[in-house]
Amino acid sequence: MDFLVMIAERKILEAMARGEFDNLPGAGRPLPREEGLDGVPAELRMAYKVLKNAGFVPPEVELRKEILTLQGLVEVVEDDAERRKMRRELQAKQIKLSLLMKRPLHLENALEYRDRVYEKFRG
Repeated sequence: MDFLVMIAERKILEAMARGEFDNLPGAGRPLPREEGLDGVPAELRMAYKVLKNAGFVPPEVELRKEILTLQGLVEVVEDDAERRKMRRELQAKQIKLSLLMKRPLHLENALEYRDRVYEKFRG
């Protein structure tokens, strides 16, 4: 493996000496951030990017897309019963995402469940 790395490094250095990397688009600017990977730890981003390019999306990224879609739907749906149903589904997905990302749950985001939890602790 070290031999292949040495060959690759030598080839890159030779190309740099010939100026093959000069004037590339975006030269001198930071690489653009990969959308949808904001909550992914830095050490896992490359692996997630490879999976994404291969057509696989990490569950938390897919869940974020579903949450965004539901948030938009909740804002425009006119039927109260349907809106409540969508809010429950949205809250469940937000809780699942928090658990996937190993973040603490914020009950202010889950209003329907917050009151029940507070009552359990008071009673």
